[in-house]
Amino acid sequence: MSGKRRLSRRGFLAVTGGAAAAAAGGGTLAAVLAGREESGDLLSSRARLPRPFTTALPVPAVARPVSRAGGVDRYEIVQRAADVEILPGLRTQVWGYDGQFPGPTIVGRSGRGTLVTVRNELPVPTSTHLHGGVTPPGSDGYPTDIVVPDGWRQDTHGRSSGSGHGGHGGHGGHGGMKMSADAWTVSEQAKEYDYPLDQQAATLWYHDHRMDFSAPQVWRGLAGFFLVRDDEEQNLPLPEGDRDIPLMICDRAFEEDGSFRYPSLDPSLKGRPGVEEPYMGGVMGDVTLVNGAPWPELEVDAVRYRFRVLNASNARRYRLKLEPGGPLTQVGSDSGLLAGPADLQAVTLAPAERAEIVIDFSRWKPGTAVTLVNTLGKGGMRDVIRFRVARRARDSSHVPARLADIRPLARTDVAATRWFDFRLTSAGGGAKVWTINGYPFSVDRYLASPRLGSVERWRLTSDVHHPVHLHLAHFQVEARNGRPPAAHERGWKDTVDVRPYETVDVLARFHGYRGRYMFHCHNLEHEDMAMMANFRVV
Repeated sequence: MSGKRRLSRRGFLAVTGGAAAAAAGGGTLAAVLAGREESGDLLSSRARLPRPFTTALPVPAVARPVSRAGGVDRYEIVQRAADVEILPGLRTQVWGYDGQFPGPTIVGRSGRGTLVTVRNELPVPTSTHLHGGVTPPGSDGYPTDIVVPDGWRQDTHGRSSGSGHGGHGGHGGHGGMKMSADAWTVSEQAKEYDYPLDQQAATLWYHDHRMDFSAPQVWRGLAGFFLVRDDEEQNLPLPEGDRDIPLMICDRAFEEDGSFRYPSLDPSLKGRPGVEEPYMGGVMGDVTLVNGAPWPELEVDAVRYRFRVLNASNARRYRLKLEPGGPLTQVGSDSGLLAGPADLQAVTLAPAERAEIVIDFSRWKPGTAVTLVNTLGKGGMRDVIRFRVARRARDSSHVPARLADIRPLARTDVAATRWFDFRLTSAGGGAKVWTINGYPFSVDRYLASPRLGSVERWRLTSDVHHPVHLHLAHFQVEARNGRPPAAHERGWKDTVDVRPYETVDVLARFHGYRGRYMFHCHNLEHEDMAMMANFRVV
């Protein structure tokens, strides 16, 4: 395989195994692990790439409900393949919701039910997870709760074929996961997901969550925005309408013909899961896409805009900053508005994290180009999107000092404290597995049983960067190594970046439903290689 220098498995284990010593000795390993661009193990494109800022920013279409009745909005979405133009002059086959990448944006209302029927017309099973949703367990998108296409068959060894029904037997997953036949919940061709939306306004997203294959299936396009609105948010004078824009940022690589390039062991995604050895730490490409377009440009008026920024990359982190400078005013985090705005010079997002930011373009004269860059990126991966200030315009928006009523959780709220260690662990015979508390994922193992309505302190530790995501539960970041969290981590969250040899304390609120949920690393390659665990709300 051509491309830049790749890190071998032995080299990767040598690096991770020496992390503790480097951290204790003040070495540079943490910086290398933080970006990984410096180690050179990027997946390089073979296609000719466009110059940055020559493509207009697309905005995902808003989904239209098929009905609104009885206090419930109903949607129907089809997962299907489609050929689209991402790189100029080339066609890329995407696996998209409604054949779109990103998928259509679903807009729901807090307290008003939303039912989404997902029909699978792809050649492989899928499982759709509403990331950040307070969702009943049967609609949470558990990895073995799958929707299979017409004609799908899987035998007791995990092998698959394209004919017949049923037969969803035992499965030996990548990373040591073992599952029996009764571990699978199978919906034939379609499934209705129930989203009651008993939660505050927030920028959520939905994406594929299929066991062993989340990473390549999201890479091919199975992701979209899901916005929740409520009265508190809509009564604020924040930018709205065409000045309220979602930005899905991710990285990809392309083959010479324009197709997505990804180092799957089985490109059909029907047999052996996993990636080639150099990419076990996470796959990162050499093209930045925003809403599915490479390094786009957006023409803006000299007014305030609200951007709902999502890091939808498999493994890449972003430290976003404006050039030639200027504040990013953060107004929201993963799971809702902040109590008050924060003027920041940079916002760091690990995979799956979101930040709602307001940029006031009246600071610049018409004709000025303002670039959002990733200061963790190297070379062409430093650029993200360019804004071109076109004209003066009227602007009735402003950012108030108070945004939302958020009660900080306190030590007196904590019913239990639990430790969870995310780490590459020896599995015997020289094999290494991504684990939580030393365990690879098992559908039958539970690492916690919090009570419904309780608050718990979860202490998260790691060997390398692991963005940790809790299903169902929203949390507040209490501390990093005993110190206050960064300014951009305020408010309610569902994903937190746990950095190398760091302890992150989060106060999690288990609100909503009893049942089985999970937490996992949202580096999608780590997730596919068993870095997941169950908890049961009782």
